[in-house]
Amino acid sequence: MRIFVAGATGAVGRELVPALISAGHSVVGSTRTVGKADLLGRMGAEPVVADGLDAASMRAAIISTRPDIIIDQMTDLAAVTDLRHFDRAFARTNELRTRGTDILLAAAREAGTKRLIAQSFCGWTFRRDGGALKSETDELDPDPPEELRRTLEAIRYLERTVTASSQPEGIVLRYGSFYGPDTGMLSSAMIDQLRRRRVPLIGDGGGWWSFIHTEDAASATVAAVDKGRPGSVYNIVDDQPAQVRDWLPALAELLGAKRPIHVPAWLGRLLAGEHMVVMMTQVRGGSNAKAKRELAWRPAYPIWRDGFAAVAAESVMERSAA
Repeated sequence: MRIFVAGATGAVGRELVPALISAGHSVVGSTRTVGKADLLGRMGAEPVVADGLDAASMRAAIISTRPDIIIDQMTDLAAVTDLRHFDRAFARTNELRTRGTDILLAAAREAGTKRLIAQSFCGWTFRRDGGALKSETDELDPDPPEELRRTLEAIRYLERTVTASSQPEGIVLRYGSFYGPDTGMLSSAMIDQLRRRRVPLIGDGGGWWSFIHTEDAASATVAAVDKGRPGSVYNIVDDQPAQVRDWLPALAELLGAKRPIHVPAWLGRLLAGEHMVVMMTQVRGGSNAKAKRELAWRPAYPIWRDGFAAVAAESVMERSAA
């Protein structure tokens, strides 16, 4: 099939494009910058330059390539470091999740695209009571901290709009917290913050996080191309959610950093804000049972600890070689 990957040079896109090509698909990849078009060409994709918030350029790119399937991987998170002002940091990504989704759907309908698969998130979005593991039928947080509200509203909009679409048929993939080489939890910025002990363990560290290696996010997305059910939402996470008090010290140790500083919740509110205290102490993880069952998908890194160790070891080897 001919597949258009919007945001093809992002964390998942860089893994997804070659995975789709290996699966026998013809891939068109979009990027906002001319400089990244060469990268897409080297990966074997047909590159196009289009801004996800520019309806004219995105429409032209989709109409001219006539894809059977569109996969939306558009975010703008590469430079995000200020999580104290969370909604402000995610402003452009939230616009991509709302107006950008509308632009993609309109262009897809005009081009006769059969399916749209959109990236969503389940790292902190679930209702914060009940068990540690939440399924796709569980409610999202009805009363998030103020600093997370616009971001959660944008996620709700994307999921509601995409799953309600029948032409093209819509599917939503809720990825967990990403990690990979110089990506997400193992990005250069995060590694630097951990080594400087600038990521404290707040309160009891009882919040449950679900992780996903970018390679596993890509493989699940490839599976959704053929096996995803129209109108469905899938949690794309590993097998073992972990509490912050377990994964944060373990990650620091893997990176050769000192154990994170511990601060009480009241001080965490002053230093980082209520939303960061909630993320550290109250959030719930996601269950991947539905994705395993319906997509016939299994993560190559089913346990975060093994995945973190593999990426950290690769990072150490690269620094030694340099």
